[in-house]
Amino acid sequence: MADPVIIAVPKGRILEEALPLLARAGIEPERAFSDEGSRALRFATNRPDISLIRVRAFDVATFVAHGAAQLGIVGSDVLEEFDYSELYAPVDLGIGHCRISVAEPAELAASDDPREWSHVRVATKYPALTRRHFEARGVQAECVKLNGAMELAPLLGLSSRIVDLVSSGRTLKENGLVEVEVIAQVSARLIANRAAFKMRSAQIAPLIDAFRAAVE
Repeated sequence: MADPVIIAVPKGRILEEALPLLARAGIEPERAFSDEGSRALRFATNRPDISLIRVRAFDVATFVAHGAAQLGIVGSDVLEEFDYSELYAPVDLGIGHCRISVAEPAELAASDDPREWSHVRVATKYPALTRRHFEARGVQAECVKLNGAMELAPLLGLSSRIVDLVSSGRTLKENGLVEVEVIAQVSARLIANRAAFKMRSAQIAPLIDAFRAAVE
């Protein structure tokens, strides 16, 4: 029997929305998979030819790009940040909707006009995506890389603005920040390792078709 296909799924916001999608694609994980408190990282499914790993969103792309997992579910924000040539993203899964936005303190926004920016200092976990966005507008962006707690950066003077994922906007509001510019809309994609797709197409192509059908 061939080695099982490993599908990498991100912890956090996408995981809950991915469960019904996996079920519609005929994949039912063991119960511990949906338990965020579980310390296990690899999980069996109802299919002996498929197993799941649960990792951080940014790591999904890395595991798939390097062939440690053959398929993955990841936000388009991660794909835009890393731009891995080894990845193929055949299906927009229609889950994990949010946006990448520029935000700043409300008192600054009251008198600020983003069209007049020439230089910005921004805290973000998306430095490459952020630089590309501002360069396209002729704005020089100094990016401070953070992996979390982005909203603290303006409060503590680390940067005047942030670029981060926004869903409801509640976290921004609670920290006195407002969106001033949307960089991109985000949704989760099914990704495949290009080499694995070619070498194991008999296993992987039907799975991609099953996910595509699950979305329609």
